[in-house]
Amino acid sequence: MKDKIAVLIPCYNEGKTIEKVVRDFKRALPEATIYVYDNNSTDDTAELARRAGAVVRQERMQGKGSVIRRMFREIDADCYVMTDGDDTYPAECAPEMVRLVLTEQADMVVGDRLSSTYFTENKRPFHNFGNELVRRSINRLFGSDIKDIMTGYRAFSYAFVKTYPVLAKGFEIETDMTIHAITRNMLVRNVVVDYRDRPSGSVSKLNTYKDGAKVLLTIARMYRNYKPFAFFGLLSLLLLIVSLLFFIPVLMEYFATGLVPRFPTLIVCMFGLMASLQLFVAGLILSTLQERDKRRFEFQLQQVSDQYRHLCAQDGENKDGRLSSAS
Repeated sequence: MKDKIAVLIPCYNEGKTIEKVVRDFKRALPEATIYVYDNNSTDDTAELARRAGAVVRQERMQGKGSVIRRMFREIDADCYVMTDGDDTYPAECAPEMVRLVLTEQADMVVGDRLSSTYFTENKRPFHNFGNELVRRSINRLFGSDIKDIMTGYRAFSYAFVKTYPVLAKGFEIETDMTIHAITRNMLVRNVVVDYRDRPSGSVSKLNTYKDGAKVLLTIARMYRNYKPFAFFGLLSLLLLIVSLLFFIPVLMEYFATGLVPRFPTLIVCMFGLMASLQLFVAGLILSTLQERDKRRFEFQLQQVSDQYRHLCAQDGENKDGRLSSAS
């Protein structure tokens, strides 16, 4: 059975806020089905969410990425809204995000905190610095204009959800899905949303340094995977420059005296030049494979579109059947 709108809330020990979050989204999106996926909470998160009217399910593998993987596999909907269970995002912005997906054909809508109240509400200065660093890095490396990379408040189309390979396990998931949308030429829109810091007694699960390092490694990995020629070409160029800097003095000395007294330096330079050439060739080969992968993705996207139309047709038949039974 396909939902029109599915609100997805991954949760781990959000008992202080989850009930309010569910009720806020039920008011903002009365036609939506609210799904809360409990990720091994040790408090009463699941019971409170169920009491507020959410459909509660379990994900035993720890980590936000694991929860989102389960959500995306199990739920079919015209539009998906993902939010956090900590009451930091306003439900009032959700209808506009849904509208952009359903009527403007957006594949991903980003709830942009950084253009509103994030830097004044968030009391953790390293989080502010990290968000700005990640945003600038990705926009520069991938030629995009995403306003907030690490926000947990997003809306997705059916095509995005069913073609996105969830490989990240933790909080780097937002960075991963942003780069996926950019590199696959999907339509990304930004909606400015107010951000409010967690209420007293609610504790963030994000580790500033550990999860920040994972995000930066994710950016490097995704840049290598999606821009292989630029990645390996840059390494090749750096190695070429270093090798030439050491090789030129040896060459000049040879022209001046006819001797090569520093053979170890010459040998290392030759190995460096060969490695530079290998990196350049590797970039060319991987770039060709990446182009082939893009073509395969377009075929996959077409298959998902056909699957979506089939689901819509089934829903229409079921609706007609229920109307006939009622009459």
